[in-house]
Amino acid sequence: MRVQLLDIIPYRTNPVSGRLVSPADRFAQAVDNARLAEALGLDAVSIGERHAGAFLSSSPTVLLGAIAAVTSRVRLQTGVTVLPLHDPVRIAEDYATLDQLSRGRLEITIGKGNETRQYPHFGLDIEEQWELLADKYELLRRLWREEDVDWAATPYTRAQTGTTTLPRPYAGAPRVWHGSATTLTSARLAGRWGDPLFTANAIQPLPNYAVLVDHYRQTYERAGHDPRFAYVGAGSGPLVVADTTAEAKAEYGQIYEKLRAATNVPGNNSPYRDIDHAIADGPALVGSPQQVIDKIGTFHAAFGHDVQSVSLPTTLPLERQQEILARFASEVVPVLRREFPTTLWSDEDPYGGRPAAAGGTVADAAAEVERTRAASVV
Repeated sequence: MRVQLLDIIPYRTNPVSGRLVSPADRFAQAVDNARLAEALGLDAVSIGERHAGAFLSSSPTVLLGAIAAVTSRVRLQTGVTVLPLHDPVRIAEDYATLDQLSRGRLEITIGKGNETRQYPHFGLDIEEQWELLADKYELLRRLWREEDVDWAATPYTRAQTGTTTLPRPYAGAPRVWHGSATTLTSARLAGRWGDPLFTANAIQPLPNYAVLVDHYRQTYERAGHDPRFAYVGAGSGPLVVADTTAEAKAEYGQIYEKLRAATNVPGNNSPYRDIDHAIADGPALVGSPQQVIDKIGTFHAAFGHDVQSVSLPTTLPLERQQEILARFASEVVPVLRREFPTTLWSDEDPYGGRPAAAGGTVADAAAEVERTRAASVV
């Protein structure tokens, strides 16, 4: 199994201590945690995108650019890029720029987003979210794979005549995952195109998400794609690791329950009444290392997934967040890699060595970064 660290940059006061960090410090935390994730051997870091609610993730490309500058190996992902809100030409340009800056480490996850209040901000009708997603994705695929693109106008996209977006991606089109949280539509779109699926698995009961994954795999095979590459990612609830589950619960339970009570956003309402319920039946990764391993094993039994995404409890002090991440990396991740092997990002994966398509490997890119830094010091 591969492991991703996701931050959707929630901007919330700790409801128990009253502590709230500044936006500047919150961004610095996200960058610092990403750098630590690479040092600890995690495979990917992901930044979310929100344009409403208590989040600071309205510009994921900017933040991922900062992360690209302080890392050299870890893959850079989004969770998710809310493609229906944006111009595909702009998305093609911005993310290709990030792909170049990171020497081919970019993969994005697209989706319609689960924050309904975003659409009016952009003058869009949420009733058209699925049509916007499908149409804009088809154009984005062409812009990343072709030059001199001609595209007839649709109700959801402008016409293009001989369009070549610059910069071009670093080593061919980046891989695109499809984020699926509540409906079959994104799962169906992923299966149609032969792309991987990322199931949110963060709020609703596990069987709800399993239905989406099953539908994806069925659609993928019916479309004639090689089932070996029907990769699946899975999210989770908050990650809190302690010596015992009782200690983890005592540390985070009251925070979890107060945050849950304060959240009243369509699509984001948790059915879990308290921390015990969330640990027993929900996606929360709160407990001892073995408890977390067992919970992810339950996810894998339902999804057969290839990458596990985790999110730190960002209302806690940064030092405690990083202690949790370090313990997760040392005591949980090795077991996940051993017990749940995958070909994702290996030599068997068509995108596994993607930077090599441009004549270099990830190691080569890291060495180049070090040479550049040394030269700048001189």
